[in-house]
Amino acid sequence: MAKVIDGRWIAKEIREEIAKEVEEIKNKHHFVPNIATIRVGKKPESDLYLRLRDKACEEVGIFSCHVDLSVTATENKVIDAIEHLNKDDDVHGILIQMPLPKKLSFDKLISAVHPKKDVEGLHPENLGKTLLGEERIVPITPLSVLTILDYEKTKYEGKDVLIINHSNIVGKPLTALFLNRNCSVSVCHVFTKDLKTYSKNADIIVTAAGVPNLITKDHVKRGAFVLDVGIVKTKTGICGDVDFDSVKDVAGKITPVPGGVGPVTVACSLKNMLKTFNFCNKWN
Repeated sequence: MAKVIDGRWIAKEIREEIAKEVEEIKNKHHFVPNIATIRVGKKPESDLYLRLRDKACEEVGIFSCHVDLSVTATENKVIDAIEHLNKDDDVHGILIQMPLPKKLSFDKLISAVHPKKDVEGLHPENLGKTLLGEERIVPITPLSVLTILDYEKTKYEGKDVLIINHSNIVGKPLTALFLNRNCSVSVCHVFTKDLKTYSKNADIIVTAAGVPNLITKDHVKRGAFVLDVGIVKTKTGICGDVDFDSVKDVAGKITPVPGGVGPVTVACSLKNMLKTFNFCNKWN
């Protein structure tokens, strides 16, 4: 029977550490980190995540504000808003709320964010640093995966890792992070022909496909660490990619959905907010 990882407990530990750091910043600088989120239009699911992040910010003493733009806003209009925040010395970090309207390019928008204010760690300069092994500001979701593994005192060197996702936000940066730690990494995606060929040999499986029950116990080597990053809304509630009830019988450790990677991801966004705050104060 697998050990079920309590992501809420890990997130609580992180928030407590960050609250202490923010209090020290307040005492030293007489102000607190100020983070701005650009939101183009409103969608219930993304707004829920934004509310959770705002609540976490409030808990640790970080000021979180929103720049709300119409769903009809042009790319130039959004970039103008980003550039205004880049120039504002009172803003120490910028996030772009996903999903965006289809007409907008996330790559163009994130490239407009100043690298020192890139809370998400997805600016090409920060991604390039991550790829080269200089993990300056690491993308939030990959950071949450590593944070959970670190809390479980995972030894990386020589481990066989499978990542089921090849996006710029999760799969690609996470691959680089595991390679930086001397793991052997396989990456699977929607075009992979035989997933079990890769999954059955993996010591660590990270899945972020958004496909319910994609991973069953037949996919998992006994004793493997299974991290479920998938979040899928179904008629019966929220679930991940992993058939939790069957996989927990063979895995060594497993994250549930909800209550696993999700809370840690929110907490890791706070960690990156402190990084951008420190960069802003070093570079100004």
